[in-house]
Amino acid sequence: MSVARNIAGFVPISPELVPQTLFARRKFWAERFGVAPVLPTTRAEMDELGWDSCDVILVTGDAYVDHPSFGMALVGRLLESQGFRVGIVSQPDWRDVEAFRVLGRPTVMWGVTAGNMDSMVNRYTSDRRLRHDDAYSPGGAGGKRPDRALIAYAQRCREAFADVPVVIGGIEGSLRRIAHYDYWSNKVRRSILIDSRADLLVYGNGERAVVEIAHRLAAGEAPDAITDLRGTAFSRPAGTPRGDGWTEIDSTTIDTPGPPAVFVDPYAMAASEGTAPDACAPASTISAGLIPRASLRPRADRARSVVRMPDFDTVVADPLLYAHASRILHVESNPGNARALVQRHGARDVWLNPPPLPLSTAEMDRIYELPYTRKPHPGYGDAKIPAYEMIRFSVTIMRGCFGGCTFCSITEHEGRVIQNRSEASILREIETVRDTVPGFTGVISDVGGPTANMYRLACKDPAIEAACRLPSCVAPGICPNLRTDHSSLIQLYKKARALPGIKKVLVASGVRYDLAATSKEYVRELATHHVGGYLKIAPEHTEEGPLSKMLKPGIGSYEKFKQLFNEASEKAGKKQYLIPYFIASHPGTTDRDMLALALWLKRNNFRADQVQNFLPSPMATATAMYHTGRNPLKKLRRDGGETVFVPKAPATRRLHKAFLRYHDAANWPLLRQALRRMGRGDLIGNGPNKLIPLRQPAMAATKPARGKGRPFRTQHVR
Repeated sequence: MSVARNIAGFVPISPELVPQTLFARRKFWAERFGVAPVLPTTRAEMDELGWDSCDVILVTGDAYVDHPSFGMALVGRLLESQGFRVGIVSQPDWRDVEAFRVLGRPTVMWGVTAGNMDSMVNRYTSDRRLRHDDAYSPGGAGGKRPDRALIAYAQRCREAFADVPVVIGGIEGSLRRIAHYDYWSNKVRRSILIDSRADLLVYGNGERAVVEIAHRLAAGEAPDAITDLRGTAFSRPAGTPRGDGWTEIDSTTIDTPGPPAVFVDPYAMAASEGTAPDACAPASTISAGLIPRASLRPRADRARSVVRMPDFDTVVADPLLYAHASRILHVESNPGNARALVQRHGARDVWLNPPPLPLSTAEMDRIYELPYTRKPHPGYGDAKIPAYEMIRFSVTIMRGCFGGCTFCSITEHEGRVIQNRSEASILREIETVRDTVPGFTGVISDVGGPTANMYRLACKDPAIEAACRLPSCVAPGICPNLRTDHSSLIQLYKKARALPGIKKVLVASGVRYDLAATSKEYVRELATHHVGGYLKIAPEHTEEGPLSKMLKPGIGSYEKFKQLFNEASEKAGKKQYLIPYFIASHPGTTDRDMLALALWLKRNNFRADQVQNFLPSPMATATAMYHTGRNPLKKLRRDGGETVFVPKAPATRRLHKAFLRYHDAANWPLLRQALRRMGRGDLIGNGPNKLIPLRQPAMAATKPARGKGRPFRTQHVR
């Protein structure tokens, strides 16, 4: 039951939704040193710049690539534009504190990130097997970062210079900001802010918070005084009050339905001593119109409200309250109406301020047009960095995703409000790639973002957008308030491909096909000019059970888009194919769901080349389903409420992967056994209506099957 009470202590969050522009602050005094050709990684490079120290040192688990697609480069160049001297410590040896002293003591703060990926997702497969490569390391070499890199790096920074504030962030910080289920240790872990012993955590689009923190620390403000910034988390001794006028809303339990309480008439005469006061009839007999308005609790000011979540010990012990905490976090995710959150961890409270406000187009333009070299640090020589090779000819046009897919981390990290660059800025960056990036052959490999076709799509009414509490704008169907006009994106595509020296502009980001199907003109432009033979899209499944838990549209949306795409490709005289991505073993998926998917794949002549089981990433809604067997998309109840079937057993997960690779003879013995158990032995045999043959061919166990069907890969971590 939610109970509000007044509390007293910290600075309030500003209710103002039009923030100070990102570049409005007066620059730090070190601006006089100018722009560094490349941010220094050694003392020798600092000496060449004439620096005696760095103001901010960024520690990262990735190789240093001076490109806006690499988080540490973007943050580093942004802080440089604010006048700070910024150094980079890239992939340090976490076992040796001296590796963290290589640039000396930072005068303002440490900024620490695990890199562009969560370090556990980067290092282990969905089956908890060790990966032996790392796309963000020189030569693709694995083992360059530790498990739970953010914790290891932050603690080493503290050991290196104990008096320097430590600020953590990046996707690993964003996704682990509260108590969270950790798939690799199979337990609920504390907020990473507690485990890392950092002073502040920055989550989501952190540019505004990072700039404010750096300036305020540089001005001498203590890190524990910085409690008023959106998109940040901090910890305090449990029970420390927040500030005068604040209201704490207790949501540590789930309401238990019971009989209506007796309504006490506030205007009744006082009773004699020793007797009970007069009371009205039970609430069940009272007309709603007779309830005095004065008896209703006034609505609290959201800007001065904090929701107390179930504490760490409780969510460890009670899966239902873990699901409840997950639901609270996702409901309080719209920057237009989110309230602050607090969760107790033993003797400490972790406070989460509301999410950051979206960046304006002008701010996005300036960030992406900072003086990046768009190359790896020269110290890597000729070593290839696979992640850079993938994106070096690509251009980011937007951030965010309003899809709300429950298995995906984009919404939790970047938000659901789309943040767009201007057309002019994007075209200038394409020209910069053309003119400055070595090896450019005239082909832009991608113009996109988390989703290819959400550029300039938004709610029709900003007031509705600010008030919305739903997790998705496109599930179970496209919201009638969503503006789906693709004309701005079509115009951008046309102008980009018309630039001198540009032979082709490809779209490699995933296309949201249900949105694309609302615009035949967009599909025609896409298929005619921007697909290199194959286009990846992500239906993820065919069956309603898992799709409803994913917040994905039905397979009919895929079929509609496929028809439009095939018609446009044929009209353009091109043979082009859709490459669908699917997830095995997602919460809500039964053996029969996977069988239905396998039969659909066979009917459509698809043969999966690589497949992956569902990977429960920290803080995702689907991960809460996986851990608790409950559905936090709906109201949770102690008695009743929706439960979710979760295919956790290793044998079940192997079977679900085998269904996706029904054509691989190595999987046929397992599938035969399962089909007979399911009463579907009629699908075993030869012929077009059968799923697998009756007999095993020679060498089947050692030679994976390959055929003439269209290959595809499955994935879900995007």
